[in-house]
Amino acid sequence: MMLTDTVTYLSDDILVKVDRAAMANSLETRVPFLNQEVYEFAWKIPYELKMRNGVGKSILKNVLYNYVPQSIIDRPKMGFGIPIEDWLRGPLRDWAEELISENRLSDEDFFHVQPIREMWKKHLSGALNYQAQLWPILMFQAWLAENK
Repeated sequence: MMLTDTVTYLSDDILVKVDRAAMANSLETRVPFLNQEVYEFAWKIPYELKMRNGVGKSILKNVLYNYVPQSIIDRPKMGFGIPIEDWLRGPLRDWAEELISENRLSDEDFFHVQPIREMWKKHLSGALNYQAQLWPILMFQAWLAENK
């Protein structure tokens, strides 16, 4: 699993996102747990010590308990979200409106127009957040525009 994480998820996803977010904000970042010596040491640790009672990273957590409040260490993981909801109401509004305009949706005939237009109106009003439903439609529409 460590090898798979290293050659796929870590290099193709996590590190790319960190690098892009940092560069976009002129930040210099470090990933200290990827220091070669730390990384090689982690590979040598037996699995039973890495995972205890269904809890991962047990060695790291035990060390951190000496320096960081337990409530911070044991809280659920929290990623950072992309503010698509706000972008669709702000800087991406015109782009999205063009892609899911009533005429365009009707002409292309891939989607039922009215449900999408209703979601869009409710989303824009702030009454509901339909980013999860609208984004895939917008991506399809953008792809379609590029591949006609």
